[in-house]
Amino acid sequence: MFKKFICLTLMLFSGVTFANVIIPEVSEGHLDVKKNFSSKYVESRFLNIWLPPGYSNTRKYDVLYMHDGRMLFDAKTTWNKQEWQVDEVAAKLIQSGKVKPFIVVGIPNAVENRHSEYFPQKVFESLAKQKQANLYELERYPGQKLFYSKVYSDNYARFVVEEVIPFIENNYSVNKGSEHRYIAGSSMGGLISWYTLLQYPNEFAGAICMSTHWPGVFTYDKQVFTAFKQYISDNIGKLTTQKVYFDY
Repeated sequence: MFKKFICLTLMLFSGVTFANVIIPEVSEGHLDVKKNFSSKYVESRFLNIWLPPGYSNTRKYDVLYMHDGRMLFDAKTTWNKQEWQVDEVAAKLIQSGKVKPFIVVGIPNAVENRHSEYFPQKVFESLAKQKQANLYELERYPGQKLFYSKVYSDNYARFVVEEVIPFIENNYSVNKGSEHRYIAGSSMGGLISWYTLLQYPNEFAGAICMSTHWPGVFTYDKQVFTAFKQYISDNIGKLTTQKVYFDY
């Protein structure tokens, strides 16, 4: 039911730190901001939790977990003054009866460590050691490393599954169980969405991978491309009823 989100503006990340929590304003629904959400697996951060118009504790809602959570709601608070308009689009779809009411959990990225947090770790570690070393030397811009630290997306996926999801299900009126959860993101967020689904196939009903950064580096790289294909080939059989939307 979330395929409509392919119409959202596709943006990347905010150049602010976790300590600098700017509260977005929404034009539809209500936004809860959970500051200082601690984690055993990744750097602590905040969560932006969007509740649809008419949210009530007397009913249950499905949940869409979205990466790059700073970019979702308010252009005044983003690095490039653009937004995905998630609150407007979701509210319109709900009010028109095209989808059931749901909530959105926006999880901010790790800023300079975004690439290290979102690049599929098991794919990276399947590469030869020299190839890994070469990738760690890549620069996004002159003087700016693409990977600021070792790839740790397995810990990020654990953070989402073992910490964020239980927090939401213990504190909001939501339906529990994998059939009521989707995970979504664009660019590198697209990579971490399908990777998290394949790592935890029993935790989500599907993944939305928009404008996917395929295969996570900025030039054609046959070794990385082949490693991605092999990982997916080895793991796609874990999926049964799950849905995957992927575009590039």
